[in-house]
Amino acid sequence: MTWQDDAGRDLVRSFGERMALFVRGEGSYLWDADGKRYLDFLAGIAVDSLGHAHPVFVEAISRQAATLAHVSNYFATPPQLAFAAMLKRLAGTGESGRVYFGNSGAEANEAAFKLARLHGSESRRNGFDRPRILALKDAFHGRTMGTLALTGKPWMQEPFLPMTPGVEFIDSTVEALEAAIDDRVAALFVEPVKGEAGVIELPEGYLKAAREITERHGALLIIDEIQTGAGRTGEWFAFQHEGIAPDAITVAKGIGGGFPIGALITFGAASELFYPGTHGSTFGGNALGTAVAGAVVGEIERAGLVTNAAERGAQLKAAIEGIDSELIAGCRGLGLLLGIGLRHPVAKAVVSAAQEHGLVINAPNDETIRLVPALTIGDVEIDEFVELFTAAVRTVEDALLLDAHSGASTEVHA
Repeated sequence: MTWQDDAGRDLVRSFGERMALFVRGEGSYLWDADGKRYLDFLAGIAVDSLGHAHPVFVEAISRQAATLAHVSNYFATPPQLAFAAMLKRLAGTGESGRVYFGNSGAEANEAAFKLARLHGSESRRNGFDRPRILALKDAFHGRTMGTLALTGKPWMQEPFLPMTPGVEFIDSTVEALEAAIDDRVAALFVEPVKGEAGVIELPEGYLKAAREITERHGALLIIDEIQTGAGRTGEWFAFQHEGIAPDAITVAKGIGGGFPIGALITFGAASELFYPGTHGSTFGGNALGTAVAGAVVGEIERAGLVTNAAERGAQLKAAIEGIDSELIAGCRGLGLLLGIGLRHPVAKAVVSAAQEHGLVINAPNDETIRLVPALTIGDVEIDEFVELFTAAVRTVEDALLLDAHSGASTEVHA
């Protein structure tokens, strides 16, 4: 029996076949059970902000686990209060902001969905009916039943119909927003960069326009920063590139550096919508999770990794655009959230070839490679990435050439 047999027998099949059995990590590198080393440019899908086994992460877990791990939300703990204050400061909420802690991005977005409904209820008490919630086509907000209702991917929703009602999907244009929004809208949900759609940025100026239009109609602007937050795009949060203040943001992934934690951060009047009994979580915001996340975010700030994400992202993008390849169509994205466009639908083959060469990357769709490495990367990791990625691309290009000569499909497998 192999580990693949064990996984196939014991694990739920919703994730498909596991690609490797990793046993150790350090910095931007992983080792599998056979001792092979890999350069990790996926970082747990934008989770491992400091890379693997960072001393700050390890020490924070050890120290807090030996002190106090969990007491329930009937009580407060110093790490919880300190991390909430840190998130408010970095997001720029001012004194009026508040933080709700959960255990994942999906839980943060569930809380945001409830916030939107509470805004609708508050509006009804004041004589306005706001049953509508707007979200963007092809956006991704999670896989729970609530967040799936916000996710603009019909193929993902289809097996679980009917969805929670009231959500409408619109194109990612200012014109579509202008046409769709009215005084019956409770909230607009947006991703600043649609990671699961292939690292697609919103049109220039979209968030500023969305802020103006939602304010005009009394709707909440809720920004999903789960993949774009924690400094990944070269600002602490992607909305800060536009110089606006939303009503709420959701964060997870990179704030924990590998520890499961998520949060809803509210601004202004939206901070008063939740009241006792309207939401909760047994584990959300416990001392262990908030201590680790506080240490991770503190290290991102101390080490200047937000600036590093901006600078290394530009360096990495330039390096990718310098690769001599007929397969690569270009590179897009912000900071260290990058998408490499391909001219053929062979992204899965590129991912497979990359793994063979010792590189971990991801394909969110058939024509895009997603890169979300640790925020700590430098010249060494970028140079090695270019070498390994170029080798993987060459492998797939050779396969494409062979297929072209044989008249076969471009659906190659490296």
